[in-house]
Amino acid sequence: MWFEVLPGIAFMGVGLFSNGGEEKRVAHYSYQWYLMERDRRVSGVNHDYVSKSLENTD
Repeated sequence: MWFEVLPGIAFMGVGLFSNGGEEKRVAHYSYQWYLMERDRRVSGVNHDYVSKSLENTD
C-alpha cells in the first residue's frame, strides 16, 4: 500500500537534509589535499570549510 513507501521517503529525506555538506570535500589528488590544508591554515579556526578570502588575511 501507499504507507509502505513512507520509511523509504524518510531515509531519503534524512540523507538530503542532514547537515555536513560543507565538510564533504574529498581530496582525490595530492594537489587537492594541499589546497584543503592551505584553506585550513588560512581560515584561522583550523577548519577547511570556513572561507576567508586572501584579502582579509593578516
